[in-house]
Parts: sequence; C-alpha cells; structure tokens
Amino acid sequence: MIFLTVGTLFPFDRLVITIDNAILEGFITQEVFAQIGKTRLKPKNMQYVDVLDKGRFDQKAADADYLISHAGIGSITMALECNKPLLVMPRMKRFKEHINDHQVATARKFEQLGHLLAVYCEKELPDKLQQLWSFIPKPRENQADAVTDIIAKFLKLLSEKQISN
Repeated sequence: MIFLTVGTLFPFDRLVITIDNAILEGFITQEVFAQIGKTRLKPKNMQYVDVLDKGRFDQKAADADYLISHAGIGSITMALECNKPLLVMPRMKRFKEHINDHQVATARKFEQLGHLLAVYCEKELPDKLQQLWSFIPKPRENQADAVTDIIAKFLKLLSEKQISN
C-alpha cells in the first residue's frame, strides 16, 4: 500500500491530481490511501480522507510499503523514522502552494543525502516511481554533537560581543 499525505495545514491539489492520474494511467498499480487536506478535490482512483488523527496517521504510515508526500520536514522525518521509501513533490511558490521555495531546497538536500526521491514537475513522476519501487533510503545519522558545537560557538561569539560592547 502507498500512503499519500499532503500534510495537515494546507491541501496540495497538484500532488493529489498527479498521483490520481498516475493510478489512472497505470504507473501506480498498488492500493493508494491518501490524506488530502481540506479541499474540494475528490480523487477518483484512490481512497482518501481530509485529515487523519495522529493515531490513524501513524498506523497508515507504519502499514505502508511506500510514502508519497509534500517535502515538509515532518513528513520527511516520519519516513526516516519508519525507514520507508519516500517520494516527495515540493510545494512551490510559483504555483502559490507556499510563500517561498524552501521545500524545493529541503527536497534537494535530502535527496542528495540519499534519504528520499523527489519530483519537481509532474512529467518526472513515471521515472521516479520506477526508482521508488526498489529505493532503499539511507538512514539518517544523528548530528547532535555537530549541532551542539555550532550552538556553543554561536553562544561564545555572542558573549564575546557583549563583553566588548
């Protein structure tokens, strides 16, 4: 089963329509269950709900063989924690799906690190789906020490500036 989620804050009709069409065209043959957000869109080729409570959401993610999502950090983190193959389509400013293109940058970085696959336009979907079926996400390494070092250096810099003022 494929679990498609667009997050809980906003609908992402471009992604839902792209996946609905991929099912219709035979690029996706597995069952798809989607959380599509509050939208007027009514997909024809998959089961869907507007919003799932956290318990049902977590269960759908755990039961899924593959995840498809927007490029929100919460969805990416969830996929990594569940060790699930993830395909993302970032929300884009030019389509008025977000206020900036931070999801594009997020998708590129996590794809570069081997944690997920990303599509940036609908035409890329068939090829990326073929990759998804055999994709094994690279586990994310804990970077707590590196983050701690950066914060410590920043705090030291701040304290030195206060002393010199």
